Amino acid sequence: MRRYRFGRIAILIALGYLAVVAVLGAFALTTAQGDLLWKIVTRDSGMDWFLGPGEETLTIPWGLTVVLILIGALQAWALWQVLRGRARGELTHRGRKVGLLRLALYLGIGYSLISIASTPLVHAWKIYWVWSVMGIASGCVQLAIVWLFFLVLRDTVSRRLRLFSLVVGTIAVVGTLGQEIADLFDLHSAARILTLAGGYGYVWLAWSVSILIAQAKDPRWSAATVRIGVIAQAVSVLQPAGMVSFGGSGFPSILTVYTLLGAFSVFGLVWDARTAHELTAPLPQPDAGHVPVRPAARWWPLAAVAIALPLIPAAVNFAHGKYLWIGPRGVIEQFVRVDGGSGNALTWLVLDVFVGVGGPALLILAAVLRRTRRTLRFTTLTLIIAAAVGFASALTATPVPEDFGGFYEGTQIYPESLFTQKHAGEIFLGISPAWYSAALLASALLLPFLYPTPLAQRARRRMLLLAQVATLVALAFVPVADLARGPVTAAEDCTPREAWRGEPEGPKLTRDQRLVCSLRQGNVIKLAATTPDAMVLAHARWLCSIYTRNDPQEVARLQTTQGLTRDALTYPLAEICPSADAVVKAAAAEQDREMQEWEADAQRMCDSSPPHRPLIKPAKVIRMKEPQWTDHGVVETYEPTEDDGDPYEDGLLDKAQDNGLVAALPGHLMILTHSDYDLCVTLETYTRRPPVETKGWDHVAEVGYESPTGEIVLRDDLSGTEFPDLSLNGRAGHYRIRVHYDWFKWKGLQEGGQRLLIMAFPGKGDKPVAYRKPPQR
Repeated sequence: MRRYRFGRIAILIALGYLAVVAVLGAFALTTAQGDLLWKIVTRDSGMDWFLGPGEETLTIPWGLTVVLILIGALQAWALWQVLRGRARGELTHRGRKVGLLRLALYLGIGYSLISIASTPLVHAWKIYWVWSVMGIASGCVQLAIVWLFFLVLRDTVSRRLRLFSLVVGTIAVVGTLGQEIADLFDLHSAARILTLAGGYGYVWLAWSVSILIAQAKDPRWSAATVRIGVIAQAVSVLQPAGMVSFGGSGFPSILTVYTLLGAFSVFGLVWDARTAHELTAPLPQPDAGHVPVRPAARWWPLAAVAIALPLIPAAVNFAHGKYLWIGPRGVIEQFVRVDGGSGNALTWLVLDVFVGVGGPALLILAAVLRRTRRTLRFTTLTLIIAAAVGFASALTATPVPEDFGGFYEGTQIYPESLFTQKHAGEIFLGISPAWYSAALLASALLLPFLYPTPLAQRARRRMLLLAQVATLVALAFVPVADLARGPVTAAEDCTPREAWRGEPEGPKLTRDQRLVCSLRQGNVIKLAATTPDAMVLAHARWLCSIYTRNDPQEVARLQTTQGLTRDALTYPLAEICPSADAVVKAAAAEQDREMQEWEADAQRMCDSSPPHRPLIKPAKVIRMKEPQWTDHGVVETYEPTEDDGDPYEDGLLDKAQDNGLVAALPGHLMILTHSDYDLCVTLETYTRRPPVETKGWDHVAEVGYESPTGEIVLRDDLSGTEFPDLSLNGRAGHYRIRVHYDWFKWKGLQEGGQRLLIMAFPGKGDKPVAYRKPPQR
């Protein structure tokens, strides 16, 4: 540790962090409760959002726990690399510009560490604007780094490369600064324009690659620093904007992989730190004995075979009119399409077309012509990675139905013409990606055979190459393991069976299935209909995390990419998202309170209305204590008649509307009211005809009614309102029904109410009589 300026302090901090991860990892392996380990390693403080109902701790599988421990060890190594400082030794004077560049690089590293450490506080205090302010400050530092690199590299790098890095770096940083300022002032349209100008981060990637090329040519930086920079850029390309989600069983989905990649993304910090450390470190002594060895050209037919192999599946696809390597198949493409940004989708399409038309043959041709160790290794590893991606896509591909174009969801990567050609009842997208993978893998194996590593270098490179290949292949298949296809709830399963049609009763849906149906029917989850339920629920929990944080930037991005507003997520996510459920419960409680106030006001209104005083003694009087209401302003009674007529087709509603209040046919009596206001109802039944009363009433009308059964019960089936029986002790036969209606004002929550007095008495005659017509309003 004496080789580095702060080596002892750095090793203590790194070992302390590693010890914490090890203890938490052991606890997680023994108890399966690894939420604290997850929070520390992934820096995700939102685990509570992914807990199911009644769960207090998240159960993490042992395999994921092991991965977290390994990532924690990697983070401890990164802490050691960042904090140890420069190497000890006699320093050469490099000038003021080098000192300023080192200072700017250390400021950028400090910003990253502070941003990581402050994430829990920002979430807890909901001061998300702090990130925008820190982002603007970081952007200013990055702009200084871009210009200082241009000046510092003057003596070691060509002017053309320096100008390129200056231009693209300035464009990228200015675009990022503009986005931060636009987001701070909620200028979402300007932010989207600046995002396009920055090429979704690919302009900054171009600057980083140019600096890596410059570092490879500059003796101040070691080969290890350049390699770490290459790994940092590769991980940044693989890392999309995503949040972790867990299915109902606690096992992680594909989104977990991306959160783990985020925790794995420490190489950028290490690259920045090593770049700053080595700027003023002692210059390495040149190795006079090292002479680059270039393999000799081998028998050309075998090299031609390696070049031609990727062209064979491309030619077969061209014969079928296809030009894509994978197309809309497999879990990798599915996630890029559904959860990736527009930049990732465009990059995927370019790679898909490049491999599909035989583009890897150009890489192999360049490797054969140059035959340098670096070119051959790069080409071999690239072919192996592409082969692994192709095999993963082929193994997880499912048949594409003819109507795939109808529900092709997510980012529209491919043209609609791709889904027009049918083959055996399915859409034919081209030959299997496995054929491409076989060809690429064969070419990758031919290159080391044609141009083997010299014996002096072979021993020390063999194990490293094998380890790299094994790691890359394993990483390529991680999404396949995490996205093992689970049960899929189809649209027809969400539709309840109609027993009256003779349909057999289907199996009862589970809680998760009901939730999946609700999310799909509410058009909240924009995933393909063949997406497993576990991934649908994982995506819902990711939406829950955005809903809970309520970060304006995330909400605006969600509306732009998926067309979803935060308010639109509240009710569909309520069952799975505690924060949305709290809003729904609060709204329901407020609605209940308003309803109770409304009912209490209506009760006071009816209690204050004067009771009717009959002029003769009725057989029975019923003043309904509670206010009544109707759904469509109609109360009616049906009684069976001898002709068994259909009450919906007898035209009584038209007669009642002509009368304005009441109409009757044998076995069918109808009274009209206003559907928007409560009713204060009184019913009176007489043994003989009562005197006519019109004073205090707006409308009084009388009709004849024949009761076949002697049960005259007015009701509204839609609202559940039902009046007591009007008949005289169950007497069947002819009645006269006199209806009194009054609209009165009320100083309360309602602007007025309705009084209804209904009199029934035995009497003959069906002629309607209007004793008072309603006033003209």
